Amino acid sequence: MKSTSPAEEPAESPSETPLGADQCPPVETVVCAEPEVKVVERVIERKFEKVVEVPVAKDKLVLGSEELFTVEPGGVRLLALIDTGAATCSLSVEEMKPFERDGSDWVRFRLPNGDDAEPVTIELPIARHVRVARPGFERQRRPVVAMSLTVGEVTHMVEVNLVERGDFDFPLLVGRNFLKDAAVVDVSRKQVQGKPQLPSFSK
Repeated sequence: MKSTSPAEEPAESPSETPLGADQCPPVETVVCAEPEVKVVERVIERKFEKVVEVPVAKDKLVLGSEELFTVEPGGVRLLALIDTGAATCSLSVEEMKPFERDGSDWVRFRLPNGDDAEPVTIELPIARHVRVARPGFERQRRPVVAMSLTVGEVTHMVEVNLVERGDFDFPLLVGRNFLKDAAVVDVSRKQVQGKPQLPSFSK
């Protein structure tokens, strides 16, 4: 049996040898890099409705539901109802009598001129006749004459049908033949134009 000499005894592995406190590796300070932060800016676009005032009545006369008109011939000032449903203007008269002059049909009538003034007698040639139907009434055949109507500072020569009827709040009804391409109506207002001026050709 062979004996093993102390010199031949295997040396202890360094890893198996416990290390003392004085043999610990020095502590190293490790500085970690800060995480990269990306700031994302969110832009929210909001669309706002822009209100633009458009002059609907550009170059046109603005009328209320009722206006004061001057009627020529006669120079009579009347309170008129603005009637967009009527094709032509209508005038309430008194003592209407058709007659013939120089082979043409004419009409004579009286137009009230206020409460205190005397009625004005007017004679005009008849341009044509129209038949007007009203609910609850028989169809009427009315003469149509050309008259000058003035509201504010605006004057138009238009056809007016004449009718004999009793007292009405509005002796004059202004229809589309006066309003077309000339005026717009604001039914929420009254007498926007004030007192009408007499046309320049009147005496």
